[in-house]
Formats: sequence, C-alpha cells, structure tokens
Amino acid sequence: MGDRSYGAAGSNAMQLWPPEVEAERAEARQVVAAAIAGFRDFLRPPGELAGDAASRARNQREHVNRNLVTVPEAIDREIAGVRCRVLVPERLPATGVYLHFHGGGMIMGLPEMNDVPNRDLTRRHGLAVVSVDYRLAPEHPWPAGPDDGVAVAAWLLENAEREFGTRRLIVGGESAGGYMSAAVLLRARDELRAADRFLGANLVFGVYDWGRSPSQRGVLPHDGPDVLVEEDVAFIAECYLPGRTDEERRDPAISPAFADLRGLPPALMSVGTCDHLLDDTLMLASRWAVAGNPVELFVAPDMPHGFTFFPCAMTRRFAGVTTAWFTRILASG
Repeated sequence: MGDRSYGAAGSNAMQLWPPEVEAERAEARQVVAAAIAGFRDFLRPPGELAGDAASRARNQREHVNRNLVTVPEAIDREIAGVRCRVLVPERLPATGVYLHFHGGGMIMGLPEMNDVPNRDLTRRHGLAVVSVDYRLAPEHPWPAGPDDGVAVAAWLLENAEREFGTRRLIVGGESAGGYMSAAVLLRARDELRAADRFLGANLVFGVYDWGRSPSQRGVLPHDGPDVLVEEDVAFIAECYLPGRTDEERRDPAISPAFADLRGLPPALMSVGTCDHLLDDTLMLASRWAVAGNPVELFVAPDMPHGFTFFPCAMTRRFAGVTTAWFTRILASG
C-alpha cells in the first residue's frame, strides 16, 4: 500500500506520509485556519439549519448551487434516464472514460461542482468525463443514488466505444462521490460482471462506513478544524438511511468498507487526518489491499475534509500524485 514516490519504500515502519511532508504541515495548518470559515460558508447558508430534513437539505442545495463555476465545454446529456455532465477531448478516440460522482453528502451537490477539475482531466489525459447527477436524499434515500450510478455505468459498458472510441473506464469522485464510486464499482462487479472493464478507482475522502466509524464520532488523531462535525455526519446518515441502526447501516450492500473487496481494480485513496471520514479511508484502503488489489494511499496530515479546496504545498503534492496515478493507470490498460 502506498506508491513508490509517496510510500515508505524499504522500511518495515508504517509511514502514512513521507518525511518531506513534515516541512509542509505548518503552512497547511495556516492555510486551513485562514480559509476554513469561508469554505463552511460556501457549504451552509447563514443562520441555523432548522426545519424538517427535506427543507434543511433543500436550503443547503440552493445555497451551494448559487456559487457554482461552470465551463462551456461541459454539456448536459441524459444517459440511461439520468442527467449527466459530459466533457469530451478535442480528438477522439478518448484515452478512457472517467465515470465521475460529485460530493455533497448524498443530500446536495451537482456535477457542475467539478466542471473545472473535470475539464482539466480531459485536457491533461485525453479522457472523456461523464459526471452523474444522481438522485439525492432525503427525497430519494438509498439505493436511489447508487441505482442511478449503476444505470449510467451499464450504459457506458455498452456504448462507450461507440460514443468515445474506447472501452476503458475509470471511476472516481469526492466525499459522497467517493462513496458512490466504490458502491457502483462493487455493483458493476457483482451485477454487471464487469469489474475487468475498470482500470482504476480514484476515491477521494469518501464515506465507506455508514455505521459511523470512530472518526465520524469525533475520535480523531489531531485537534485541527474540520468542515464536518459529528452532527453533520449523523444528519446525512439519517437522510440517506432513515430508520436504520448503525449496525444495519453496515450492511455490505450499503457500506463498501464491509463488502467483499476481491477482484477490484487499482485504487488511489486520499484523506486528511482532521477529516471526520479519516477512518473510512484507512479501513477501506487496508481491506482493499488485503483482498489483493493494488492501493495507493495519500494521507494529508492536519488537513480537513475537502482538503483539495485549501491551496498549499500539500495540496499541490496531492495534485501531482493524482496526475501521476492517472498517467500510470492509463498506460497500464
């Protein structure tokens, strides 16, 4: 576990980040302290989040959606009955298709949130990107969102070569999108018998244990601030999985960290140590590797949930690791 540039090669000691990252931690803490209030304001409307679950989720959605930055290259397209945001490289065939899922805790968010980074992937790697506007809770609890993702995945398995000139798929997303990516990949393996069509999975600070891992409950190794708080995690879980106990939410069909993970493609998993979803990634990465699948793990010390929004040396390092991973994955398939 860990790639050649980022892991602790040649050592029996478990190192979750290389020594040179230590020199980047002070700057990272300063950047987070200066910017985290603004990031929270982006995610939450001013004032108390009151009212029933649907009203609260709707208010958050409307607030976030007012601040989206879109790009003209991205087009809306209905795929398998689901609205998707599609980007295509200037020249076909594409090197692959990136099946992308946006974040937002399964209660908010749109594919447009990732227009800019998805355009960068298209330009840098020649990928086509299909970002899915899956249904959201509490109006559409589990399994509605993953059902939409599987429908789009099934369509791509049948039509990607005709549409984009390639059969090769990569799946990935951030936060809830990391969860969606893992859940859809598992169902593509089990229901569509198509795990071999996926070159890799890019899983960025996702939630993989809906039964509330220790970090979700506030047991964290560092005292730095996070975008999430325990109440946020509990609210999201109740919207997405209403009426279920923590143990019921750990059903392998719901929580990827408890699933059989054999026969899956290489993954890049990323998380910060102040993230309330830290343990989800650490658990999934360990079990992914023990199941015999290659894993590269990027742990960002002192960084919160959504650490990619905090520009500093550490996030630039993450961008370089991610670019190198996509390059290797596309070269290997």
